[in-house]
Amino acid sequence: MSRALTREDRINEIVRCGQDPVYFINEYMSVQHSTRGTVQFNTYPFQDDVIKSMQQNRFNIVLKSRQLGLSTITAAYAAWLALFYKDKNILIIATKKDVAMNLMKKVKFMIKSLPDWLVLPSFEETMTSLRFSNGSEIKAVPTSPDAGRSEALSLLIVDEAAIIRDFDEIWTGLAPTLSTGGSAIVLSTPYGVGGMYYKLWTEASAGQNNFNPITLPWYVHPEHDQAWFDNETKNLPKKKIAQEYLCDFITSGDTFLQADVLEVLREMIRNPTEKLGVGNKAVWVWQKPITNHRYVISADVARGDAADYSAFHIIDAETANVVAEYMGKIPPDRLAELMIEYGRMYNTALLCPENNAIGYPTAITLKRSGYPRLFYDNHRGDPFMHVSLDEDELPGFSTQKNSRVQILSTLEELLRNKQLSSYSQRLYDQLQAFVWNGSKPSALKDSHDDLIMSLAIGAWIVGGGSGMTDQQNVMAIALLKGISVSRRNPNELPGGINDVKPLVNPNISGINANSVHRPKDPSQVRHADVNDFSWLLR
Repeated sequence: MSRALTREDRINEIVRCGQDPVYFINEYMSVQHSTRGTVQFNTYPFQDDVIKSMQQNRFNIVLKSRQLGLSTITAAYAAWLALFYKDKNILIIATKKDVAMNLMKKVKFMIKSLPDWLVLPSFEETMTSLRFSNGSEIKAVPTSPDAGRSEALSLLIVDEAAIIRDFDEIWTGLAPTLSTGGSAIVLSTPYGVGGMYYKLWTEASAGQNNFNPITLPWYVHPEHDQAWFDNETKNLPKKKIAQEYLCDFITSGDTFLQADVLEVLREMIRNPTEKLGVGNKAVWVWQKPITNHRYVISADVARGDAADYSAFHIIDAETANVVAEYMGKIPPDRLAELMIEYGRMYNTALLCPENNAIGYPTAITLKRSGYPRLFYDNHRGDPFMHVSLDEDELPGFSTQKNSRVQILSTLEELLRNKQLSSYSQRLYDQLQAFVWNGSKPSALKDSHDDLIMSLAIGAWIVGGGSGMTDQQNVMAIALLKGISVSRRNPNELPGGINDVKPLVNPNISGINANSVHRPKDPSQVRHADVNDFSWLLR
C-alpha cells in the first residue's frame, strides 16, 4: 500500500491479512525472480485457488506440472500461517538438503520483505528453520526415515513426494503426528504408477481418503500457451514430457507395457457377467464355454496364507480371449482341485500350473487326479492332449529366471499386437504397477504380479511359445532385455520397441505341436507324498 497508514489502518490491515492469505501475499510479499530480481508477489487465479484450498481443507494433495510456482506458493502459505497464528509447528520435507535449504530461503526472503509493522512476532533463524516469538516454527529438512516423527505437527508440507525414496515408510511414520488436528499438503509431479504418493492420489480422486485432490497441468498458467509448451518440450523424451508437464502417471514411469498398450487394455475393461466362489467371488467370468472350442487354464501358485495370491486364467485357444480368471488365497492342492473343476466346465481344458517351488503341490495333485489334459514339455501325440513321454515328469511350467523372461516376452508381444484380449480391471491394475527394475520387470512394492504371471504362462502356450526352438528362446530373452533398454533410452534400439519383429508363432488359433526341452528341476523328477512338501505351506 502506497499511502501512509494510521494506527487504526494498520490494525485493520493486520486483521485482514490474518484472515485472507491471498490478500496478504499479493499486497505485501515480495519474491526473488530469476531474471528480474526482487518483485512483488502477484499471484495468478489458479494459484489463488490453491491457497484457498490449503486454507479450507485439512489435507490437500497436488498433482502438478513444473514451472507453476507451487513450491513458492506453499512457502508463502507457511509464512502466513506462522506469522498470524500462535504455536504452529510447520515441517517442510524435501527430496534433498539443498532443496530444503532453498525452500527455507524463500520463506525467509518473503518475511524479511514485509514492512516492519506487519511482522508482529520477532524471530530467530538458522539455515533450515525460523522460530517465532509467538511459539510458531517453520523447519525444512531433507528426506529421512525419522523426519518429524517425534513432533506434533500443525502443518506438514511434502515437496515432490513421488520422487522421495521410501515415502511409504516416511508417511506411515508421519501420519500419527497429524492426529491432533494437523494438516498436510503433499505435492509432486508424477513419477510412474505405484508408491505411496500414487496411492494417496488415486484414493483421493476416488473419494476414498481425506485428501482434497488438485490437478495442475501446464496449461493452467495463463502465460503458458501452445508455443511455450512446444518450445519447452521440443528436446525432451515422451516420458519426461509426461512427468514434467502432463500430469501423466503411466507414461511418466517405466511400466512393463507402453502407455498406449495399457490404454487399449483400459478401454477393454468390462464387468464380468458372473463372479463365482465363496467370500470375495474370486472367479470372474466373462464368457461361458462354447461347444467345440478348446481352452487353456494357466496358473500362478502362492501359498494361500501370505501376501501373494494364487491366480489362474481361462483362455479360449480359438480366439485368444480371456474368458475367466481367478485370484484368491487358497492352498496349492485346493487350487489344483479348482482348476480341475473349471477345466471340466470348459470342455476339458488343458491345465498348466506353475510347477516349481510352491507350485509343486499343485502339480502333484493334478497328476494324481487322473485329469486327462495336462501340459507337459516332453509330450507325444495330439499337442492338446500332452501325454508325457516321461512317467516321472510333473505337469506344468517351470518358472525360472530365463523361462520367466520367455513368457513375459510372449505376453508383451501378444498384448502389443492386440492378439490377446483381456477385460479384467484386476489385471490392468497389476500391469500399471509392473515396471522395469533395471532389465527385469517386477511389481512395485506393495503391488502384485500374480495375474500377470498366470496370464504370461497361458499366453506362452496359446501364442506358440511352447513350440519355440532353443535358438528362438535365446532370441526372446534378448528381445525382452532390449525392450527394457529401449524404454530407458530409445536410441539404444533403432526405432524402439515397435521395430522389433515378432519371434513367437503368430497363429493364435492353435496350440503348437512342437516342444521345447528345458532341464527339469530335480525336485520335480519323482513323486512324493503330500507330507514331503507340507513344509511349503507353513
